[in-house]
Amino acid sequence: MTPARAAVSPMLVRLADERATGVLVRDHGALYLADGQIVHAESPAAPGLDILLTANGRLAREGWDEAVQQAGARREVARFLVDSGQVGDGELEICHLGALFDAAFFALAPGSGPTRFRYGVAHWIGRVRSVPADVVEREAIRRRQLLDSVWPYPEVDTAPVERRPTTPGPAATRRQRALLELADGVRTPADIARTLGRPAFNTLIDVRRLAAAGLVGTPAEPAAAAPHPLPSWVSEFPADPDIALLRRLRDALEASL
Repeated sequence: MTPARAAVSPMLVRLADERATGVLVRDHGALYLADGQIVHAESPAAPGLDILLTANGRLAREGWDEAVQQAGARREVARFLVDSGQVGDGELEICHLGALFDAAFFALAPGSGPTRFRYGVAHWIGRVRSVPADVVEREAIRRRQLLDSVWPYPEVDTAPVERRPTTPGPAATRRQRALLELADGVRTPADIARTLGRPAFNTLIDVRRLAAAGLVGTPAEPAAAAPHPLPSWVSEFPADPDIALLRRLRDALEASL
């Protein structure tokens, strides 16, 4: 019998089993759960749904701002966008799923910090479509393996992207040329993804392919981490007795797995 695969996040497995609702905060992002399924994800490393919708003209920035102002407090921003006719239901669902898997990939990346969960928290986007936690975990693992199969040097994922002089070999695609135009030795892949309005994982794939082709440099040492901080209301939990209790419960649960 093949041994069971170790979970990326034992805490996430436990929360899914208990059909929990709330937000799971890890080193590189946050996962929002409803009845044990993932309904939203965000990470400082990945462009948000707003950028993916507005950067390429699918939605005017003013329309997004109006939706947040009118429906954010009710946690119905997604519903407002559809009901107001600014985005089609199917288009929003596809874009939201893309953003969810993109951010979840980074949120589930290995980290050394504590994993925190706050029960009852819902995202102001509202519920668009839920995804089983095990599906999200499997996709995160698949993406990590795909990156390593393209170019097994993860240092390029966080370092500034610097274009090398053109050398003989396969020509860059149109999509890759747009990335190379921004490879100024200052912007990181996350910066480029935001500028282009593309999912961060797709950008990493292109960066690693370009590195494998010798069109961008691979740094000798990992770049110093300088992530954009998570929103303070998510990342900074007060050290009150309830949170302390949750942390002790978390440690006990993960130790029993």
